[in-house]
Amino acid sequence: MKREELRELHYIAPMVNVCSILQRGILSNRRASRIDHASVAMPEVQARRANVVVAGSRRLHEYVNLYVCARNPMLYSRQEQHLDLCVLQISTDVLDLPDVVVTDRNASSVYVRYAAAPAGLSIVVREWTFAEYWTEPDPTVQLRKKSAKCAEVLVPDRVDPRFILGAYVSCQVAADKLKSLGTRIGISIHPHMFFQ
Repeated sequence: MKREELRELHYIAPMVNVCSILQRGILSNRRASRIDHASVAMPEVQARRANVVVAGSRRLHEYVNLYVCARNPMLYSRQEQHLDLCVLQISTDVLDLPDVVVTDRNASSVYVRYAAAPAGLSIVVREWTFAEYWTEPDPTVQLRKKSAKCAEVLVPDRVDPRFILGAYVSCQVAADKLKSLGTRIGISIHPHMFFQ
């Protein structure tokens, strides 16, 4: 994938966290564990991610994980919660921050590759990461495509609020809910992203 092909990055967030995110920034799992917050993470996945060391240096939980494409298996597994979730649009300028890492698939996958940003975007298979679906007749290919849909950009510790461009929601009801929380952020309705 080329940088010019990437308009934005994504962060899946419970709406109740957005006001805090707009004040504190998006925090790594490790930093977020110190404050009260809601989580969409799956405990079994987080247990696996807790043991991952990124490119031989820092633990995966010390990074903020941004998706290259939020319309992925993670959001699919949470589609019933669409009225409580939003996808924050993150500027690709984060790729120029120190020590940012790109993955070609879910960062906790067995065969994941890591590369330093921004040049590391070249390891992302655009056709798989932005594919409409990841289902395939061959289960091995399906597993690879499913994992590639979750390609990530890993930002050490925190993403400053200045990089947050807006938020996607699934419908007008969700947009009204996000507004009612007192968030001052541009909101776009995008049902397709949320599998609605």
